[in-house]
Amino acid sequence: MVAASPASFTDKVVLVTGASRGIGRAVALAFSRAGAQVIACARTTVALEALDDEAQAEGLPPLTLVPFDITDGEAIDRLGMVIHERWGHLDVLVSNAGELGVLTPAPHTELKAWDRALAVNLTAPFRLIRSFDTLLQASEAGRAIFVTSGIAAKPRAFWGSYAATKAGLEALVAVYADESEHSRVRCALVNPGPMRTRMRAGAFPGEDPESLPAPEAITPLMLELARGDRDPPKGVVHFAQWAAGTLQ
Repeated sequence: MVAASPASFTDKVVLVTGASRGIGRAVALAFSRAGAQVIACARTTVALEALDDEAQAEGLPPLTLVPFDITDGEAIDRLGMVIHERWGHLDVLVSNAGELGVLTPAPHTELKAWDRALAVNLTAPFRLIRSFDTLLQASEAGRAIFVTSGIAAKPRAFWGSYAATKAGLEALVAVYADESEHSRVRCALVNPGPMRTRMRAGAFPGEDPESLPAPEAITPLMLELARGDRDPPKGVVHFAQWAAGTLQ
């Protein structure tokens, strides 16, 4: 992993989806420790409150908790309006919420499972881009980071819905990055690889979770990618591939 230099995100507004557990939880706490005002989004109120309790136990400022289902596009729009009214901009978007779906042969995939994976992994990031682009453009250096998977580039049997939706996500982010080339917004696709998360355990139940890195291992890279005071790394970085060129 690329080692991140210490960075301050004081007065920066950072939104993290899927923040109640796993990578999202670790990233939300990391940004809070770096001084950011963190907007933590997830479905479960109790889990978000536990996250906020942990932050405050460390002496960090309270997080802004937003419990809602990421597939609720109208809720995303309302959240965008609230962020505009309260802060007027968004410095960092971390689109982390994901849906593994059901690992099964493609012809056996139930429509409900397919629709859920599509809604979480592809439609929701589109709605985030659609609702938050103006807020990211209003930042001095907006950063939009999307969590992807190696399965997008190397699909294999039984992973149809997850592979297809992650491949779609990567195409969408590449398009958005190209459209943002002459703006102050830069995008990143982050493939964290195997990590000790609930989703990974669901996909590989026989795997020893202690053999995998904890979600906290990805946080230095996330903070590095979110920095607005330096050019992003070019080409492929371990765990991440930038979907845009050098910062202007």
